[in-house]
Amino acid sequence: MKRFFPIVAAAALAAACPAFAQVHGAFSEARVVPVNGRLGGAYLQFDQHSASLMGQLRLSFYPSLDFGFFGGLSRIDVANNTRTSVRLGGDFRGQIATQGETFPLNISLGGGLGLESADNFTILSVGPQVSLSRALDFSGKWLGYAGASLLLSRVDVGTGNDTDTSFPVRFGMEFRPNPDLRLLAEAQLAVSDEIRDDLAITAGVLFPF
Repeated sequence: MKRFFPIVAAAALAAACPAFAQVHGAFSEARVVPVNGRLGGAYLQFDQHSASLMGQLRLSFYPSLDFGFFGGLSRIDVANNTRTSVRLGGDFRGQIATQGETFPLNISLGGGLGLESADNFTILSVGPQVSLSRALDFSGKWLGYAGASLLLSRVDVGTGNDTDTSFPVRFGMEFRPNPDLRLLAEAQLAVSDEIRDDLAITAGVLFPF
């Protein structure tokens, strides 16, 4: 019986973890950055348990392949305590299809790794991801996109730990008023996730350079 209570306490702490999944989001449409191109981004993300400010840098050194690096800070509620956490992540994507006269969508495949850490609280997630996007008008100013990941996560809260498998899905929209500015709105829901089941909303600004 004495061993039963620590197990229950650890499970309760894990259930109170915030939503976290490039692991943190798609953050852009499915077309990869062109060779020698760069894409910077700044994002605000909110869910039931956290508010986060994050940045992204995407680079490409090879045709149809790019890499992304993420970082930021988050105020999170874990086990009835508010803490400041650090978010870090990285991903890569390969372009396998491009929207054109013969195909209606942009498609990319890749994988991501993400880490969130605070006092007595750590989540490490890794897994493959797929992204789809499509221009919604002839000028290319409006783009819709969707994505999904299959994530394996390791969660450590206090003295308890857990392993979780989730399927976060994302839906977003980009508006491009000019070639040097892109505005983004995205929603993410972690499906089949016992630890992170919140809806996360992201607003962002992207700067190709």
